[in-house]
Amino acid sequence: MKYKLLFSGPLVGAAFLMATSAIGPGFITQTTRFTADLKASFGFVILISVLMDIGAQLNIWRVVSVSKMYAQDLANKVLPGSGYFLSVLIILGGLAFNIGNIAGAGMGLNVLFGIDVKIGALISCIFAAGIFLFKTVGAIMDNFTKLLGLVMIALTLYVAFQSNPPIGEVFIKTIVPDVVNETIILTIVGGTVGGYISFAGAHRLLDAGIGGREHLKQVSKSAVSAILIASLMRMILFIAALGIVWQGIALNPQNPAATVFESAAGQIGYKIFGLVLWSAAITSVIGSAFTSVTFAILLHPFVSKNFRQIIIVFIVFSTIIFLLVGQPVKLLIAAGAINGLILPIALALILFATYKKQINPGYKHPNWLSIAGWLVVLAMSYMGTKAIIALCS
Repeated sequence: MKYKLLFSGPLVGAAFLMATSAIGPGFITQTTRFTADLKASFGFVILISVLMDIGAQLNIWRVVSVSKMYAQDLANKVLPGSGYFLSVLIILGGLAFNIGNIAGAGMGLNVLFGIDVKIGALISCIFAAGIFLFKTVGAIMDNFTKLLGLVMIALTLYVAFQSNPPIGEVFIKTIVPDVVNETIILTIVGGTVGGYISFAGAHRLLDAGIGGREHLKQVSKSAVSAILIASLMRMILFIAALGIVWQGIALNPQNPAATVFESAAGQIGYKIFGLVLWSAAITSVIGSAFTSVTFAILLHPFVSKNFRQIIIVFIVFSTIIFLLVGQPVKLLIAAGAINGLILPIALALILFATYKKQINPGYKHPNWLSIAGWLVVLAMSYMGTKAIIALCS
């Protein structure tokens, strides 16, 4: 029974929902831009981020699952009122990301079909919102994110092979980097498990009725799988970008990833970029909207009663903001850093919940996992503080 449950729809779907929520336009932009900045040493950033991501994700998913409570409810149990504060942070961060996701979806359709970016964004908005019109939206989300997640990985792997990357250099610099950039680590971790992203899969499992100590082993495997899926995509994209940068080709600062795909595989590569970008963006639109609205449930009972309708409103509102304001590349990167600042707050509240016996009666959180979680909190707080001081100076 347990074996079957691990490979059932919701557990695999939750892993892909989290992973594809992370793999958005910002993810693609950050990875290619930072590869150009750090060259092969960016492999070290990915390695450190994977370790930190797993430390954060395992703690969050396990505690949310065993308590059978959404993260904001857990936070309120730890410190009254903090759940509301966390919800506002997550919703605002999710909105910032979703504007970028809608922009990315519009850009993807522009590359594929030559249509105006804003029209592409509007079409993507209608598509994403339409999914939430169905009562079986959970199963649809699971299957849709799994399909497009695999498509993105396969297409990017093809481009990576075409770019002739210096694999030996990657292995060396991943272990012994030439430079370590703490702000980039903060941004990459924030773009993978920061803000709403780390809660996407955990809240999806609660929505599917999977929780409690009896499912902890399966939930833990799903959590780690989610990080490995997202990190695999980042590593493949990094290798693809490095192959192009290594040849001395300058990346277009307005759309660095497009340069990578087109330089590696010509016009076919450019079209592949369009499909990968649209897939990354549309799955992130779905993940961001779903997770952000699960946090909004705490704010008013009306949200819970009209859950799917509020998600549609969230998607439409994000689209309207993009159509009116736009979404520059710098804001995509900044959103990852902002989510990185949210992570230590959210993770600390989750970790404090493990000490509340009335929240998790009979459950003992592993000491090694708590230590790993607190190390992530300290590291992200330190790097976040340094980044803020640097911005203000």
